[in-house]
Amino acid sequence: MIGLPAGTRVWLAAGATDMRRGFDGLAATVQATLHEDPFSGHVFVFRGRKGDRLKVLWWSGDGMCCRRSSRCCLKALIGDGLCARINRHRLDRCKKG
Repeated sequence: MIGLPAGTRVWLAAGATDMRRGFDGLAATVQATLHEDPFSGHVFVFRGRKGDRLKVLWWSGDGMCCRRSSRCCLKALIGDGLCARINRHRLDRCKKG
């Protein structure tokens, strides 16, 4: 589990993301598609094409962090097709399968 400060938002990019992308590619997606600042301290969650993999990107204050998970339950698109805000408890439940 990622320890997050109070007030941290968790954003879910509802479309499929190329899971080969690293820090720079995911940060560019946050800026261009979600119109958010990847260095804001908020958490950005990306799903793979099949919906069974996640990548989580956030700025920790010391640097950009990225975690992967291959156990995920995001089979359906969430939100308006672009992004959705979810809470960290729902993210933790999803990562547990």
